[in-house]
Amino acid sequence: MLEQLIRTPFTDLVGVRHPVVQTGMGWVSGPRLVSATASAGALGILASATMSIEELEKAIVEVQGRTDQPFGVNLRADAGDAPARCDLLIEYGVKVASFALAPKPELIAKLKEHDIVVMPSIGAAKHAKKVAGWGADAVMVQGGEGGGHTGPVPTTLLLPTVLDAVDIPVVAAGGFFDGRGLAAALSYGAAGVGMGTRFLLTSDSAVPDAVKQLYLERGLTDTVVTAKVDGMPHRMLRTALVEELEESSGVRRMGPTLRRTLEFKRDSGMSWMELAKDGRAMKKQQGRTLGQMALAANTPTMLKAGLVEGDTSAGVLASGQVVGVIDDLPSCEELVDRIVTRAADELRRASSYLH
Repeated sequence: MLEQLIRTPFTDLVGVRHPVVQTGMGWVSGPRLVSATASAGALGILASATMSIEELEKAIVEVQGRTDQPFGVNLRADAGDAPARCDLLIEYGVKVASFALAPKPELIAKLKEHDIVVMPSIGAAKHAKKVAGWGADAVMVQGGEGGGHTGPVPTTLLLPTVLDAVDIPVVAAGGFFDGRGLAAALSYGAAGVGMGTRFLLTSDSAVPDAVKQLYLERGLTDTVVTAKVDGMPHRMLRTALVEELEESSGVRRMGPTLRRTLEFKRDSGMSWMELAKDGRAMKKQQGRTLGQMALAANTPTMLKAGLVEGDTSAGVLASGQVVGVIDDLPSCEELVDRIVTRAADELRRASSYLH
């Protein structure tokens, strides 16, 4: 177990030894990966958007049975049952609630009343200012290099604007995979880094080995940002299926979209009324069109096919651009130890330039 080498406002806030976050990736960030990350001294985050509320409760209990270290849960702020899910976090004493979208001020206040750290993910400085004004304890900002839903601005430009906008801890994500990146982020003024693809490619990740090998074979130009999967910009590995989706028309995608919506309804246990309610909330908060909302049901099902079932002919594989520079599958402990050790070495080296 590596001792604490780098102390930041984020490590103090959350109670972890190292300023590293394993992000909440749907179908990937389950109890096994999260508990391994937490035991390594970093912050593991459960991805709950692809879980029913019963599955989330079971996952929280499993993580707490595997480790006594702090961890978090990622929530959809626009989900109809978001308040009930927050009640679970309160009941079980989960340390961090992270959000893919800005939670309402009253939800933030409720979580903070129970000493739960609230950390929304944001994509612009104005959004960071808004949630900070509502009481968020920290923010995670992801630049365009990141996997999954992403924006057009690279981390190196987005991060400074967010740091200038707020005075709460900022966790930088998008393009990070090693200790040099952590040292760079800390030099910018961030309080830690978030990594998704790098944690997906560990021995503790439950992603099928054949799929991990597919990732390891990819280069820096082997990802693509497409809106053809769920109507929003989404970075993923360039595969035959993705190329086909990119070239297909909206009419041709209607049949598969309806089929995947039915599959998602079955897997999630949600009623049509609950799906419609979530859709209305998505339209209001994200400004999606009706067509984009219909496509949104594609994502969980297609990610599950690729990341859980290993069927890359029917599924998609979310990935950051860092996939092109990753060539091994360490354990979470090995990964975190070497990231933090390298970052400390780089910070010492950089400080030697000062006179």
